[in-house]
Amino acid sequence: MKILIAFISSFFLYTVCCAQNNALDTLDKLINKAASDTARINLLNKKISLLSNINIDSSINLGKKTLEEAIKVNYKKGEGAVRLKLAGNYCFKGDYKTAAENLKIAEAIFKQLKDSLYIGRLYAGYGMMYGMQSRYDTAIQYYQQSIAIDERNGNLNEIARSYNNLAISYQMQSDFTRALQYQQKSLKIAEDRQDEAMQARTLVNIGLTYKSMGDIERSEQSLLKSAELARKQHIKNVELYAYSNLASLYEAKEEYKKEYEYAMKSVLLGGEMGDQGIQSSGLSKAAYALARQQKFTDAEKLGKQSVLLADSSNQPLNIYQAYSAMGFVLKTEGKYTDAIPYLEKAFEVLKGADIYDEQVGKSYMDLSECYEKTGNYSKALSTYKMSTQIADSIASKENVRKATELTMNYEFDKKQQVATAEQKQKEALASAKQLALMIGLGFALLLTILAFIGYRNKQRANALLHRQKTELNDALTKLRATQAQLIQAEKMASLGELTAGIAHEIQNPLNFVNNFSEVSAELIDEMREEIDKGDAASIKTLATDIKLNLEKITHHGKRADAIVKNMLQHSRSSTGAKEMSDINALADEYLRLSYHGIRAKDKSFNATLQTDFDKSIGRINIMQQDIGRVILNLITNALYAVTEKKRLLADADYNPTVTVSTKKIKDKVEIRVSDNGMGVPQRIIDKIFQPFFTTKPTGEGTGLGLSLSYDIITKGHGGEMKIDTKEGEYATFIIILPL
Repeated sequence: MKILIAFISSFFLYTVCCAQNNALDTLDKLINKAASDTARINLLNKKISLLSNINIDSSINLGKKTLEEAIKVNYKKGEGAVRLKLAGNYCFKGDYKTAAENLKIAEAIFKQLKDSLYIGRLYAGYGMMYGMQSRYDTAIQYYQQSIAIDERNGNLNEIARSYNNLAISYQMQSDFTRALQYQQKSLKIAEDRQDEAMQARTLVNIGLTYKSMGDIERSEQSLLKSAELARKQHIKNVELYAYSNLASLYEAKEEYKKEYEYAMKSVLLGGEMGDQGIQSSGLSKAAYALARQQKFTDAEKLGKQSVLLADSSNQPLNIYQAYSAMGFVLKTEGKYTDAIPYLEKAFEVLKGADIYDEQVGKSYMDLSECYEKTGNYSKALSTYKMSTQIADSIASKENVRKATELTMNYEFDKKQQVATAEQKQKEALASAKQLALMIGLGFALLLTILAFIGYRNKQRANALLHRQKTELNDALTKLRATQAQLIQAEKMASLGELTAGIAHEIQNPLNFVNNFSEVSAELIDEMREEIDKGDAASIKTLATDIKLNLEKITHHGKRADAIVKNMLQHSRSSTGAKEMSDINALADEYLRLSYHGIRAKDKSFNATLQTDFDKSIGRINIMQQDIGRVILNLITNALYAVTEKKRLLADADYNPTVTVSTKKIKDKVEIRVSDNGMGVPQRIIDKIFQPFFTTKPTGEGTGLGLSLSYDIITKGHGGEMKIDTKEGEYATFIIILPL
């Protein structure tokens, strides 16, 4: 579980190179001997930073007193620095309002002073505040501004912290590639500067990124190393986050006793620091561990304690975790009705947060199971869909593959650097021996040894590269298989939308078949009577009528057969082969099927369907299945848009209208699907073709339709796909295909 990645590497935590208590004693002596008010306030600011690593409440109390002193002597820079540190501490306490007030005042001070160093730290402070509220998009913007300033100033310490914090925001959005990229940059700076405190902070977050990627071994190594360095440097907050994340790791390994042990270690340290958020997090993890060991009484007790602490922490992620943990305990115990309110509360807290986390997907699955067990099958289905969508996105093979490749490259570069350094050392030693011995035989022997070592190293390097290439090829094969499965799943979903329309279209020819069959039976009876009478003329007339009926039965039977074949073709995986197809007929057929599908669900729904087909187009060379799927998706979206507008407006004068048109323009064909619905807001136009982006309510849209359609048109056919829209009035999707 991605429970607490607090922004532990934040801008206000300074590197410590000795035990915290010794540092505090030294600072107290210097404070007492301070020669001026400004010098005293600067030293007090350092003490506030050290206390932040030990006890947040003590740090806040000292910060308030120092702030009064700075204001009293009119030391603006000192006042701004104090407010930055107070803002960070208030964030850890969940008091974001007070944190924001201090940041705004500090911003005014540093902009007036034109102090670029502190302005960079200020933006990092804003990033931390928004990040701890799970508003990661906003946090990313501020961290990028902070990094730009720090890079201009050449301040490596600040750059490393900002890289680390920016990585956390990407990590919480499951963008593991970018997260790992910035974490590795931060770690390299820390290693080059031999800054073990910064290494500890970075490694704890790298460990969590590896866990999210499913690389349990690297995750455990990183977290244990982080905890070791944090203990050595006496950085309690980093140590407790390492423990908290180790608890999550052992949950993934199904080692529930270890999960409980490390969770309670984080609770103990969180209590010492006065951090209610981390206490709540640790208690919820411990509750998970006990529930999986069937110790439900103790699990419920810890879960309730976690909920109380989380509510007072005012941190959305902690509140979500506490309530989802309590819901899991009750669900595992079989108390499905009792579990539902806790799980619903957990998701209510996450509204507006930029979190796309695997644990969220698991909690949706828990809630779906509770709904199913209590008979609420519609909600069970919608929450199950949310769970699978989140799981598919988080487990994206491309996402994990890129991050894994980045890890391999980073480790390979480090090995190469070590190998290069060792090689230089050997060459220097060889030169020294040559100068000292001046013996040709020794020189030749040394060259032979070096050549042998080089050959062995080359063999090992070649073997490593071959193994890496094989692993990457395997990952690529799995990725392509996953992509094919994803496309097939979307196709089946769209086929489901057409079911009612297909039934309507098949019903008409079947009715004709039945009617003409009955009439033919009656004509045969009449023919028998005429045969008995010997009336040859009547017999011939009746035979002609029967033949006409049979031709009509054959015609309508073939129509039903064509509908079924088209739908079977729609459900199959695309062969990628193009064929000459009638684009006008294809568009007209899917328009009618989609409309009747909507009508089957809602008999009261009516809409005007308009077509304007350019007959001069004729047949064009396309992948019929894929283009049909694109047209179906656009028409379905258009019908949904006018349905929603009619529902929202409740206006008798509103006439829902969907128009499909084709037009030949020189060497291209243009297909337009238009509706007079609500249109697409300008702020999301750039996102509508992105995977998993949808404006539909939870459970009603996968967010894959337009993304797959865009790929089919642009990549599969070398065409264009764009949108013309006005919010509140209309939307037109335009497809342009080359002839």
